[in-house]
Amino acid sequence: MTTSVLFDAQGPRAKRRNILYTVVFLVVLAAALWWLYDGLNSKNQLDWAKWKPFLTSSLPYETYLWPGLLNTLKAAFFALVIALPLGALFGIGRLSDHLSVRTPSGIVVEFFRAIPVLILMIAANAVYAEFTDIATDVRPLYAVVTGLVLYNASVLAEIVRAGILSLPNGQTDAAKAIGMRKGQTMRYVLLPQAVTAMLPAIVSQIVVIVKDTALGGAVLTFPELLASVRPMSANYANTIASFTVVALIYVIVNFALTSFASWLEGRLRRAKKGTGAVVGAAPAGGLETIEAPPAKSGDVDKV
Repeated sequence: MTTSVLFDAQGPRAKRRNILYTVVFLVVLAAALWWLYDGLNSKNQLDWAKWKPFLTSSLPYETYLWPGLLNTLKAAFFALVIALPLGALFGIGRLSDHLSVRTPSGIVVEFFRAIPVLILMIAANAVYAEFTDIATDVRPLYAVVTGLVLYNASVLAEIVRAGILSLPNGQTDAAKAIGMRKGQTMRYVLLPQAVTAMLPAIVSQIVVIVKDTALGGAVLTFPELLASVRPMSANYANTIASFTVVALIYVIVNFALTSFASWLEGRLRRAKKGTGAVVGAAPAGGLETIEAPPAKSGDVDKV
């Protein structure tokens, strides 16, 4: 019989109680599903004519869904490519020893993190319309990307800062002990380890970026994926079916992102174990060792 050190094995009463909870949950779930089915069926939302365009023809995908998905991915890609390095820059800047760097970085991060992304998109669109010559048809894309960059760069900066601060102080102390400067410590020791710790939070923020592109479609007439529901449902008279298909596409895209991130995180962890860059488990009484990068002239201060 296997036992757990975290909790005692369940007794007969606990097992009966868990079975009862499971049965009650399944009954409630079945009742909710029946209520949903009955409501949709009574409103004729499950008629074959409303779902037929998505199951028998490629026209809705070619005309509405595929162009909308491409615009969503385009805006999310540009926002991520710009926001990620900016977030890393401001996150590291908030950890600087220099007040002239740390204070402006903190002000920028806190300011844009406190403003809703929708307001940033609207403000960016107004600025582009007033002070630039950007064409009207591409201006919503610029505004959406700008709003996403300003907000998500500030959030990513906090993720980077928290990821670096979560590392043991011994990593920095060991790097200093072998003569590494702060820039080298950050580049060769802290950031490579923090990336693995930050990856789940970064992926969650990427998912947020993908979903927030829908705000541009709702307010700025940006032709993204969710905005395709309006003309598509007007053409086929199937609003519920159109929203359902779009929701499934969002689920597939975000599930692909999280699956790729899980694979990448596992690969990074295995690579760290195999390269010997960081030796985590030292013998009892020993010191944790860090392999230093190749020494360069002037890197080691003379004592």
